[in-house]
Amino acid sequence: MTGIKLGLVDHLILGLYFAFVLGIGWALRRHQRTSEDFFLSGRSIPAWIAGLAFLSANLGAQEVIGMAASGAKYGIATSHFYWVGAIPAMVFVGVFMMPFYYGSRARSVPEYLKLRFDEKTRGLNAISFATMTVFSSGISMYALARLLEIVLGWDFNFSVWVSGLIVLLYIYLGGLTSAIYNEVLQFFLIVLGSLPLVFLGLKDVGGWAGLDSRLAYWCTDFLVVQRAMAARSLSAARRTPLIAAVPKMLFPFLVILPGMIAIALTFAADGHGFALPRKGEGFDYDLAMPMLLAHYFPPGLLGLGLTALMASFMSGMAGNVTAFNTVWTYDIYQGYIRREASDVHYLWVGRMATVFGVLLSVATAYLAPRFNNIMDFLQLVFAFVNAPLFATFLLGMFWKRATGHGAFFGLLLGTLAAALHHGLTLPAGASAGIKGGWIGSYGSYPSEMAQNFWTAICAWTACFVLTIAISLLTRPTKSEAELKGLVYALTPRAEDEHVAFWKRPEGLGAVVLLLAILLNAVFW
Repeated sequence: MTGIKLGLVDHLILGLYFAFVLGIGWALRRHQRTSEDFFLSGRSIPAWIAGLAFLSANLGAQEVIGMAASGAKYGIATSHFYWVGAIPAMVFVGVFMMPFYYGSRARSVPEYLKLRFDEKTRGLNAISFATMTVFSSGISMYALARLLEIVLGWDFNFSVWVSGLIVLLYIYLGGLTSAIYNEVLQFFLIVLGSLPLVFLGLKDVGGWAGLDSRLAYWCTDFLVVQRAMAARSLSAARRTPLIAAVPKMLFPFLVILPGMIAIALTFAADGHGFALPRKGEGFDYDLAMPMLLAHYFPPGLLGLGLTALMASFMSGMAGNVTAFNTVWTYDIYQGYIRREASDVHYLWVGRMATVFGVLLSVATAYLAPRFNNIMDFLQLVFAFVNAPLFATFLLGMFWKRATGHGAFFGLLLGTLAAALHHGLTLPAGASAGIKGGWIGSYGSYPSEMAQNFWTAICAWTACFVLTIAISLLTRPTKSEAELKGLVYALTPRAEDEHVAFWKRPEGLGAVVLLLAILLNAVFW
């Protein structure tokens, strides 16, 4: 693809967006007086803003570009990432997990693990989580650099550094508050920029029936929890993921359908002059969304659409970098390097961690080109980190007998199980290396998606079973009094009798689950 031609109005829209993003960071810099202000926005964010930021923090390049790419590569089955995976997980966070996160006043997920289990479990998770955020941020940086390369004709390497510098500036100045308010802006930009594309594309392929006939042949984490922890009360914190779940259910129609439209037009005889470029033996699926924008949108609207894409990348990078600087400062630096220091010192360390996190993200951005779909890369990272962590949380919150030794070795061995499975298998057509088979190829999967799912299943199962076994063989070190507020059975329930059921987190969660079941029934 040689480039996308922009008019003057398109350049003005893009310039105004970047000026506004940096302006928010500059305006908020004087409010970052303490480490809690910088890392958790002083816990003063309203529920609706926290809810939109919760959603937008997980609406980065991996969602907008990655899900569109997966829509082109795998079809409507990609929607089950949302309706089977994300939505039930968000309800679980809001109804069950948020009282533990927020009520314990933990500043990060690893810190909660320290309170529930012990120091070594916290340390292991802090290291693995920090690694995950760097990879995830790098993926967003890669996607933004590709877009800048295509739109402005900039060199890819230069584009990587520019994208990192912009995110560094507004987070360094404004901390989490800057990221949150930018994410709210980005949420609306993404919706406004993507919605017209769906209607125009569906019109060209003959509506839903036409898309279906043309494709008949076609084959969880702290960065978002941090937004809920910034809410002003426990009630607001519990509602945050539930509020975010409602629009998230509709996002497959915004981010997956464009990918399906792109591949349908590519294979159609009357594709209206549209075709995805080749990459290796397949297509460059990551270009589905930007190429559709260039194909359909006139000047002005094109600038808005490209701004929406850039907003998604900025959101993804900012969400991961703010999570990284929190975990690095509180769980690694304060926990193991310098335990007793002033709040001003930790604020300085947090800002330096922001710089360090962006530099590491630049390095990981160069691994993303190995995949023709960045979502495959991201799901591989999640399989190593999130899958065993979820098993640890389930047992820690609902089984008071789970011990620190059980949690630590279960988490460690679960991650090793993921590595073993990945090292022994390969997706079809791939060679040994970052996609697997680096130990030996003893099994194959039809796609990277299938391999990632089974890697996650192996990691979760190994962690769950081994945590139980090791806990039964070791002695608990925490009394029931110490576990109060950390284990479900030992935690006092919030009194909501005076509130209508449908306004409580439990009622809202039930409604969200029913809607998710309905969507799965219709599109399964």
